[in-house]
Amino acid sequence: MSQKQVVTDERLKLFSEMEEKYEKKDVKYFVNLLEHDDYVVRTRSTCILVDFGGEDKVPYIAKVLKNDVNELVRHEAAFSLGQMGHSICVPHLVDATLNDPSMFVRHEAAIALGVVGNKEAKEALVKALNDPDEPVVESAVVALSNIEFMEKLSKNEKFAKLTGG
Repeated sequence: MSQKQVVTDERLKLFSEMEEKYEKKDVKYFVNLLEHDDYVVRTRSTCILVDFGGEDKVPYIAKVLKNDVNELVRHEAAFSLGQMGHSICVPHLVDATLNDPSMFVRHEAAIALGVVGNKEAKEALVKALNDPDEPVVESAVVALSNIEFMEKLSKNEKFAKLTGG
């Protein structure tokens, strides 16, 4: 059996176990998997913790965003923090937008700031307009535009109520 097949088989076995733990909402199990050697397992664990919801999961996802060695895992953490939408995610996303070594992660963190829509992110997004990588600059433009749009919507209370804002 090839090394690739062994890794695939081990991964599938673990995914089956993860499914059982997901059904039991075993948060501690998934927090522990954030340290797993396999980046695919860490990525899936990040998504699952976010799916469980709650601001209490933010520190775990923020730690992944700050410290994971794999840029794909950090990218997923940035995306996930944006999807969570909590204002306590903003400082972590700001840090990643301005400081992550990966353009891929900085871009996603900027977009996530726009998704959260918190005006406290505007200063960092304006700084990101000077990022050396064009995708990050473009993401900052999109995020700033979204925050501006959301601010205008909130001023029109009747419209916001009609549209669920």
